[in-house]
Amino acid sequence: MTMTDPIADLLIRLRNAIGAKHETVVIPSSKIKLEIVRILKEEGYIANYAYNRDNKQGAIQVTLRYAPGKQPVISAVARVSRPGCRVYANKGSIPSILGGMGICILSTSQGVLTGKQAQEKGIGGEVLCAIS
Repeated sequence: MTMTDPIADLLIRLRNAIGAKHETVVIPSSKIKLEIVRILKEEGYIANYAYNRDNKQGAIQVTLRYAPGKQPVISAVARVSRPGCRVYANKGSIPSILGGMGICILSTSQGVLTGKQAQEKGIGGEVLCAIS
């Protein structure tokens, strides 16, 4: 089976692990996935992550974060730009997720950034996903 959308695969694995209340989830690695997971860690949506290099592509082990009472910190993940329908935003049209309570992750000319970071730098890009 060939994977056409590795970012959607990452998001679905996160959503499924949260739904099953797992502590960790292992995801096949890529540069863009590492950047997305790094942003999730910086923004406090996951507890931690570790990159395990093996003989092929490597794997990312993500430690999920839960609030007291086993409530997941991530309530919703959505893939915005898909391989069949790319979604781009210029600096003035970067979407606000839950009125600023969530984040959108963009792939820009200066790397993978949150919507807020892209607005501060005054650049737009491809809207990869929305997390709340």
